[in-house]
Amino acid sequence: MAAPLLQPPDIEGFRRWLRRHKNRDLTPKLMTEREAVRRFVRDGDYVGFELYGTVRCPLSVVREIVRQGKKRLRLAGQGLIDVDLLVAAGLVEAMDLTYVGYEAYGLSAVLRRACEAGGLRLAEWSNGALAWRMKAAAMGVPFLPARSMLGTDTFRRSAAKRIRDPFTGMTLAALPALILDCGVVHVHRADVYGNCQLDGITGFALEMARASKRLIISAEEIVDTDEIRRKPEKTAIPFYLVDAVVHAPFGSHPGETCYLYERDEPHIRDYLKAAATEEGMKSYLKRWIHSARDHRDYLKMVGRERLERLRTKR
Repeated sequence: MAAPLLQPPDIEGFRRWLRRHKNRDLTPKLMTEREAVRRFVRDGDYVGFELYGTVRCPLSVVREIVRQGKKRLRLAGQGLIDVDLLVAAGLVEAMDLTYVGYEAYGLSAVLRRACEAGGLRLAEWSNGALAWRMKAAAMGVPFLPARSMLGTDTFRRSAAKRIRDPFTGMTLAALPALILDCGVVHVHRADVYGNCQLDGITGFALEMARASKRLIISAEEIVDTDEIRRKPEKTAIPFYLVDAVVHAPFGSHPGETCYLYERDEPHIRDYLKAAATEEGMKSYLKRWIHSARDHRDYLKMVGRERLERLRTKR
């Protein structure tokens, strides 16, 4: 059966919103997670976090959303721990779902409990389809045609539509544009204005940044703009798309950021053990999120020595 369209593609409204609200001046945007979430994440928002598995997940911002208790969120559910934390905290009412699992460790127990309890509205998509939906929004078109998901239950449980190509008569899936109220992307480095550079895999960062009304950037390192200009070809996200820049070293912990630090496997295993039960998950949220005032406090709890051991040896 077809799933609901959780975020209708108002492309012209999106373009008008950007013209009216986006600040294109070269203005410093550096702020804390607390201020960024307070200003740019609102109750009822459709929110997305850019990542590839546990790579570059903007968890310092996710944890702050949990602390502030933003309610009735809808998610682009391509993530892992980010989705689990928000769902376990009772902040999510609907989700465009691709996959929430931990590779060899199995699927999410948190999401399973929420689905079995009937507390989430879900629409299913392939990973590619959800990224292409953001690409459609970035291109300013209401949908993109694709072959993805046709003939599968994923298509039947999505809000995609079958269309006929006017040139060849081929049947295609029409993937509706996905406009995010707020997107959050973790990057290797950024300047105070929001010019961002990524090393290694880019995931769907470019599409999400261009499909978001409001965009929060968390960065491992804040660098001078002259450093950005030395390698302009690496600037994946330009300043005029960005609303907030947050300095967040180890911002993906317990996940990894390629070439900087590895995934904290012992923490992941401890987390999954806690997530196996509702009470265990509540204890994890209390210990690792609500007991920490902010990201800096969280890093102190993890411990400098442990973090240093995770650094990638070059």
